Amino acid sequence: MKPKQRGARIADPRLAALQVIYQVAEKGAYANLILERKLEQAADLSSQDRHLVTELVNGTIRMLKHLDWVLDLFMKRPVSAQNPWLRNILRLSLYQLLFLDSIPDYAAINSGVELTRSKVGPGLAGLANGILRNIARHRDEIRYPEPASSVAFYSVFYSQPEWLVERLLTEYDHQQVEDMLAYFNQRPQVVLRTNTLKTDREQLTAILARDGINSQFSPRSPRAILVDSMERSLSQSEAYRAGLFYVQNEASMLAVNILDPQPGTTVFDLCCGVGGKTTFIAELMGNEGRIDAYDIHNHKIYLLKSNCARLGLAIIHAHQEDIMNLPTGSLQADRVLLDAPCSGLGVLNRRSDSRWRKTPQDLANLQRLQAQMLERASLMVANGGILVYSTCTIMKAENEDVVQTFLDRHPEFSLDGFQAKISFFPLDNQDKIEASKGMLTILPGRYGTDGMFYARLRRTDGV
Repeated sequence: MKPKQRGARIADPRLAALQVIYQVAEKGAYANLILERKLEQAADLSSQDRHLVTELVNGTIRMLKHLDWVLDLFMKRPVSAQNPWLRNILRLSLYQLLFLDSIPDYAAINSGVELTRSKVGPGLAGLANGILRNIARHRDEIRYPEPASSVAFYSVFYSQPEWLVERLLTEYDHQQVEDMLAYFNQRPQVVLRTNTLKTDREQLTAILARDGINSQFSPRSPRAILVDSMERSLSQSEAYRAGLFYVQNEASMLAVNILDPQPGTTVFDLCCGVGGKTTFIAELMGNEGRIDAYDIHNHKIYLLKSNCARLGLAIIHAHQEDIMNLPTGSLQADRVLLDAPCSGLGVLNRRSDSRWRKTPQDLANLQRLQAQMLERASLMVANGGILVYSTCTIMKAENEDVVQTFLDRHPEFSLDGFQAKISFFPLDNQDKIEASKGMLTILPGRYGTDGMFYARLRRTDGV
């Protein structure tokens, strides 16, 4: 196999995956961005091969620590000392051997040998062949750090930074942590939110089926559909072009259900991003009223406007603004949503490389920012109005601690229970109690969803 020239079409999914993995692992590229770019270039790849590239890239990057541990057991020199192309070829091949039952051993090994021959040279092809065949023969004898409940074991087996495992174990028991770590290594479930201004779930699933997209109703949300398989990308479907759905996990949807926006009212979405929650707010309002959506990033505002046009939403007014600079004295709303910047530790399965980019200092910095943003958001809530603070993390320092510190300083705000507003969601008894008190953390995977935190606060100025 000859290496492809830059800009040439790529017909080999493993070569395409390797090129992305190399850029992420060796050059610090962002996996989602470079993967998207590579798939745009790979015009010769079939739909099935494009799915394979995505799986190989995301799986290998997620499991880097696990893969390197195993490779070091079978190599005289550590993987960190190997030729950069060789180590990433071995990682890619080993991921297939250990985690992809659909790929025969011989295919994973032979492709690794050929990639080594073309990218590194024939001299190391034999080394790659020997290492991979040896692992395949002895995979049942691989041993991981002991004991099986230790930080070292969790870190290696589930491929996570040790500091993160340690932090999780300070707040959750071992079974909860192990369940979360296992969930973080699963492929993210594709969930669609039905745009009920245009259709219903029955019609949407039928329209999707005509495009080769098989789906089923989610048991966790009355508007959600779970995608089981698809022959083409969602963005190429008739339903997407018609604005019949938005891709959004059920846990993310819950933040808007908890906000409970009403038709004809005024709502502020203070960290709107590309508009996942913003557009759901507009749908629940029946496209009646006014929503002011703010984000500091221009490209996100552009995508929000594009999403509004596709979904047929007219009440959203998008602003590229830092909310810390807004003239809060003149801005008041019936409902305010602050989906705050956070460490994202509830959605580590969404971005394969995110676990390797986070540091303990990030959490401390974010906590200060979250407290400042919550203070600013509180000034925008009308008397009797509702403020929802949400994050996609599960750490108390970014969630309960931020909210409780705020409440201690602001007697005009109090927690407002919201269990009745999300009664459709299958919470267990303990989580129902927490929701009825006004704060709830959903652990990643507990209900088959992402991890999220919600706090609903009501402003009462005593008049």
